[in-house]
Amino acid sequence: MSAVQQMLRADQSLSLLGINVVNEASGSGVATMLVTPEMTNGHEICHGGLVFSLADTVFAIAANAVNAGTVTSESSISYLSPARAGDLLVADANVTYETDRRVIVDVTVRTGEITVALYRGSGRTIKPRSA
Repeated sequence: MSAVQQMLRADQSLSLLGINVVNEASGSGVATMLVTPEMTNGHEICHGGLVFSLADTVFAIAANAVNAGTVTSESSISYLSPARAGDLLVADANVTYETDRRVIVDVTVRTGEITVALYRGSGRTIKPRSA
């Protein structure tokens, strides 16, 4: 089992948020999330924190495919268009920089042809936890 598969198997937030991993490959990943009415805020759009969670999840997939044990050390997101209940969000991640302990990953979150958000995350590998 790959490091990404092990990480995903242990991630309890995926089912809570309705995130589905569509693809994982070396340095890339795709995940989806259907926006439900419970995910909308007072403006009747998808809460930005949930869009961020989807983007950060697919960041982790791409980053850990090249450097197992990588966690987010810094990230930013630009929200470009709102997502609404019923929209299927698709997050596509690609590693744009890597060394043995650091990665930078760019993520685009879309619904259909509309870009909802652009995310960039930097990650560092961590030491395994002691038993």
